[in-house]
Amino acid sequence: MTDEHRHEYIQLLDRIIAAAESGDATDIFEVYAPDAQIWHNHDDRVQTVEQNARLLTRMAEWVADRRYTDRRIHVFEGGVVQQHVLRGTHRASGEELAMNACVVALVGEDGRITRLDEYIDSAQAARFRP
Repeated sequence: MTDEHRHEYIQLLDRIIAAAESGDATDIFEVYAPDAQIWHNHDDRVQTVEQNARLLTRMAEWVADRRYTDRRIHVFEGGVVQQHVLRGTHRASGEELAMNACVVALVGEDGRITRLDEYIDSAQAARFRP
């Protein structure tokens, strides 16, 4: 593993992925600053940390075997960009799902994410819902 992959900003993203894959969003409250904003391009809305934690937990009800693949990461001063594919199995239909995404995370001086912008394909995202 390169030094870049040990970077503290990447570790924050790793923790978000762990929460999404496990369906346990408890750690999210330590990853994000309390007043962090999580924005999604598909609905142009900003979520609070609490709303984002609920979404990560609920996703486990809809999609099994959640895993993040094909991660491409770039750290920059004050943040990190990650492209990835979220994969899983739709619980109701058994369909294999894949959603391409890109996130841009800004990290505050306290080492927590203050803003995360997520870019996804809305058609792919719709297939993840019940």
